[in-house]
Amino acid sequence: MSRLIRMDHTGHTEVAEWSADDPASVEAAVTAFRAELDRGFFAIVSTGEGHAEQVHTLPIDAGLVILRRPIAGG
Repeated sequence: MSRLIRMDHTGHTEVAEWSADDPASVEAAVTAFRAELDRGFFAIVSTGEGHAEQVHTLPIDAGLVILRRPIAGG
């Protein structure tokens, strides 16, 4: 089971959970993913030990997708 979580003031909130072989759960996760991106969150997926990349579409085969706000400052 794959998970979409949002990092927030509580630590994290599970936004969606899906299984690649369950089209209804994938569709619900994609909808939730898009809604969070529209709210200004970035989506990050681990690409190995100590590495991650930002994604713009929900990678259905990922075990965990993390949503976070942009880092303030500059």
